[in-house]
Amino acid sequence: MTRTLQWLFLVSVLLFVSGIGFVIAAGRTARSAAPADSAAAVAAPVATVKHVMQAMTMPAAATIWDSVSTIVDAAGIQENQPRTDEEWAVVEAHAAVLIESANMLVAEERAVDRGDWVKFSHALRDSATRALTAAQKKDPEGILAVGEVINQSCDACHERYLRD
Repeated sequence: MTRTLQWLFLVSVLLFVSGIGFVIAAGRTARSAAPADSAAAVAAPVATVKHVMQAMTMPAAATIWDSVSTIVDAAGIQENQPRTDEEWAVVEAHAAVLIESANMLVAEERAVDRGDWVKFSHALRDSATRALTAAQKKDPEGILAVGEVINQSCDACHERYLRD
């Protein structure tokens, strides 16, 4: 059962990462194929803050948080952390997505204000950058430490702005 869940998780993460790769590749192709005069016309963002949070920020943060953990149960103690280059690459990709989601949150069309909203978004971006560095170094202790910092930046923003 646990082995099946691990494979399902790995397959879903790989699909997610490959989807991001296709989006990046499509964006590069579209940019290179676009006429020169369209460079001045920038499309307005379509995704709302809620879309960015649900599709990017929360899944990316959850992957970082879940990548290094300790489970204590009747069977004993289980230490979880990325062990292969592929597993570390998944954590790196999610850290990069988290950085980009923070960048998207400060876009003029999405920013709730230019004060605390920007400050909290930058805190998220900075902590996600630390997670990216830790993943590139394959440093589980670094991931564990920055996970709390990411959580604090999320909590501070949600405390001020979440209205659900």
